[in-house]
This record gives sequence, C-alpha cells and structure tokens, in this order.
Amino acid sequence: MEKATVPTDVMKKPSTTGEELLPPNQGISNGDSRRTSQLPLTTFETSVVLGIFGMFTIALLCVYVTMPSVDPSFLKLPRTVAELRTLTDYVSKYTDDYRLQVLLGYCTVYIFMQTFMIPGTIVMSLLAGSLFGVVQGMTLVIFTASAGASCCYLLSRLIGRPLAMWLWADKLNFFTREVTKRREYLFNYMIFLRVTPTLPNTFINVCSPIVNVPYPTFIGATVIGLMPATFVTVRAGLALNTLSSFNELYDVKTVSALFCIGLVSIVPTILKRSQSQVFDGPHIR
Repeated sequence: MEKATVPTDVMKKPSTTGEELLPPNQGISNGDSRRTSQLPLTTFETSVVLGIFGMFTIALLCVYVTMPSVDPSFLKLPRTVAELRTLTDYVSKYTDDYRLQVLLGYCTVYIFMQTFMIPGTIVMSLLAGSLFGVVQGMTLVIFTASAGASCCYLLSRLIGRPLAMWLWADKLNFFTREVTKRREYLFNYMIFLRVTPTLPNTFINVCSPIVNVPYPTFIGATVIGLMPATFVTVRAGLALNTLSSFNELYDVKTVSALFCIGLVSIVPTILKRSQSQVFDGPHIR
C-alpha cells in the first residue's frame, strides 16, 4: 500500500560507494557498476520479470472471461476521486452475484501492482472500503498488500540489486547503514518504517532482501505496520462523497498521528538500549 513520504535529502550523507555500505554478499561487481548507468537488468533477469508479468496477465484474463459483459471504459485505474466513485458504482452491481470473481480480480490486480511497483494501490484500498466495509476491506487490503510485498521481496532477492542501485543508490546506502545499526531491534525498526512515511513502501519491498532483512521480520512488520494507514484509507472509502482529492487522505494531522504510532513501536527498543547502557556502564575497580 502506498503512503505519503517525507523528503529524504536530510538522510543523505556524502556519497560513498555501494561496495563500502552494502552487505559483503551484496557488493557491486564491475559489471554491475557499468550497467547501473545503462540497462539495469541482464537478458536473463528481464526474462524472469516478463515471465512473472505474463503469469499475472493470464490470471487477470481468466478472471475477466468468467465475468459478464464489462464496459471496457471501466478497465482502467481511476486518476481522480470522481472516476473512483463511478468505478465503485459500476463494480458494486457485480459484488452480489459475482462476489468470488470480484474478489479474485481485486486480489490479482492489487498483488500485481505491488509486485511490479505500479503506483495506485491507494485507489484500490479506497475501493475495498467502499465495496466491502471497514472490517472486510481492511482484511482484504492487508492480505493483498502483504502478499504483493512478499512477491516483490522474493523477486527482488533474485534480480533486485542492480535495479535498486540504478534507482536509489544513495537511499539504499542510507537504508543499509540504518539496518546494520539496528540489527538487534530490527523488527521494531521495520514496523516504524511501515507505519511512518519515512521511506516509501515500494523502496522497502525492493531493498529489504538486498540489505539482508530476514523474510519473517519483513512480513511480520509489514502486516502490523500497514494496519494504521490501511484503516485510514479503507475508512475513507466509505465516505467517497465527502472526498474531493486523494491528497486529503494524508493531511498534517493524519501524518502526525502515524508518526506518533511509529514512535510507540520503537519505545521498547529505546528502553532496552537505555537499560543495557546502565548495566554496561563503567565499573569502579
């Protein structure tokens, strides 16, 4: 699921090489260094991406052929709240008689978007709230967002390193330093990142396997950390008539609340670190 992000310029430090900051098994070879300024993926890696992309496309086609006749003009992602209202009214006609197909289509589209870093999942979250309500909508969004994040994580483990270095070299170095410093309390840190708009969710999905964030830590923090923002978005989906712009979802008040929740998630880490400093302090001989 997408979230608002804060500028990361303040996080950047003087440029250093990826070889210095990435884990030893993730260093940049000479070949990788050359292709970061050119095509970031090899022919094999591109083939893997296209193969997985094709599988999702086939799944979407299977859902499409089992549905009744659909107006092709609705087969696009809404760009405005007005278009989303129109789509919601149209899809709601099928949720009773074709509920299973609607759910399968929704899940496939959401996971597909998360896997391939396609923007617009916030619209899908609003749609879930409008069609299924808060409880079912939250369950659906958290499930699909977590599944899509997992697919992105696993795909990135195979081919993500050159792409990440091509897109976010400086930000990846920052992330590597932060994960290394917080390895002992990594789960709390990952929850903080998911709850707050410190780093984009897409960046976290792609770069977590590159900096050796264990998958259990990654998926656990994802499920828990997405809950607050998902609640805000899904609940807003019930009141689309009062919404005039997608930007209204994350105003200053909402973002501040998310930061407060994120800070709560790292309180145990701060307390444990303070206790360890007390017990490991200088001893009088």
